[in-house]
Amino acid sequence: NQFERKFDELTVTKQKELPPPYGKRVGWKPRSLDDFGDGGAFPEIHIAQYPLEMGRNKTGTSGGALPLQVDAEGNIRYDAIARQGHAESRIVHSQFKDLVPVNQRSDIEQITLDRPSEEEVKETTEKTREALEKIVQGKIKAAQPKNVKNDKPSEPTYIRYTPGQQGEAYNSGATQRIIRMVEMPVDPMEPPKFKHKKIPRGPPSPPAPVLHSPPRKVSAKEQQEWVIPPCISNWKNAKGYTIPLDKRLAADGRGLQEVTINDNFAKLSEALFTADRHAREEPEKKGDYVVRLIDKVHKYHINYNNLVTTVRAGISSTTLNASESDSDEQNRDISEKIALGLAKPTLSKDSLYDSRLFNQSEGLSSGFKDDEVYDLYDKPLFASSSSTSIYNPKKNYDTDQYGGGDEESINRMLSVDRFGIASKGFQGADKSRVHGPVEFEKEEADPFGFNQFLDDAKKGSK
Repeated sequence: NQFERKFDELTVTKQKELPPPYGKRVGWKPRSLDDFGDGGAFPEIHIAQYPLEMGRNKTGTSGGALPLQVDAEGNIRYDAIARQGHAESRIVHSQFKDLVPVNQRSDIEQITLDRPSEEEVKETTEKTREALEKIVQGKIKAAQPKNVKNDKPSEPTYIRYTPGQQGEAYNSGATQRIIRMVEMPVDPMEPPKFKHKKIPRGPPSPPAPVLHSPPRKVSAKEQQEWVIPPCISNWKNAKGYTIPLDKRLAADGRGLQEVTINDNFAKLSEALFTADRHAREEPEKKGDYVVRLIDKVHKYHINYNNLVTTVRAGISSTTLNASESDSDEQNRDISEKIALGLAKPTLSKDSLYDSRLFNQSEGLSSGFKDDEVYDLYDKPLFASSSSTSIYNPKKNYDTDQYGGGDEESINRMLSVDRFGIASKGFQGADKSRVHGPVEFEKEEADPFGFNQFLDDAKKGSK
């Protein structure tokens, strides 16, 4: 019919490409399956040939490149490489819109912040419980032993076996056989038959997206900063190269680091210096103290020996004190003497002697004492006024010290005495004594007669 004729005219018959005949195959190489036709390989062409795909490694033909993917708007999805190896349900933040807050994104119309209903809460709770139970059951099953061996042997199994070939010549003429199936015993000392291997770990978490700045031209300084010197070891040189010192220092990286000294080194050195100074001062102070102590003890012994010598010689202590004061004043500076009023110039030679020593009638020439009189001193030590003042209080002398206990106040109190108790003395006291020191009486041997009583009691007991 007309349709078939029209179809035959439009149809272009593809002619089958056949290999060139012998003698015209110089430089020709079979590339596709049509080059081989229905035959095999061409032995005169020395290349790898795979007629009918025989011998080709099919696993190596698939490439590792990802197919190009586009989104609903026709844009290329460059984040497909970040999602490689992860499930579709996993959230991978790989776009710029992931950095924009949800309430400010244009592709999200409205966010509902209403509280979920009771049914949604129950449904979510049930899903969570099932997920947690699944995880827990997996942990429990992993902890349980896989194969629990039963010590009790299983019962034997009997099988009726009918062979396919029947006859007198087969199976000893038996038409059927009864087979007893018994479980083979397990050797407890047998090593394991299978080797456990670790399952390779799954892919890690997707890398965090890095937002790069727009491309710009790199300056010469940045290029120099990006130059990384080769790694040069200070210990190994297997090839025996002669490495210049500047290259070695550049590889060491000392020039790139800024040397900073910690302040604690200064604090430590200062603390050590202070401790050393104190450690040096302490023995010096101790030595000075020991020297002063020895000097003081030496002076004490000298003074003690001098005092003993003067006491044995009969020299009075006033003369010794005067000599000590003179020795103290001898080394005093003249300016100090003038300031203290001690430096008095001698006006004449007569002032060198005390005038009170002259014009006195006492002496050996005036008849000092009679030889028969046993009286060493010509005058009493204390005058009459001084002797009376020893035993009687002076007038207004102890008013401030003893709270007004002078003679007038005491006499006034005695005159005002209403009952006459203050004028009474103690029984047995001496009332006639007014002047002189206190007189003591000798104590009696046994005033109450205790010794006599004890002696009598001892005699009576015997």
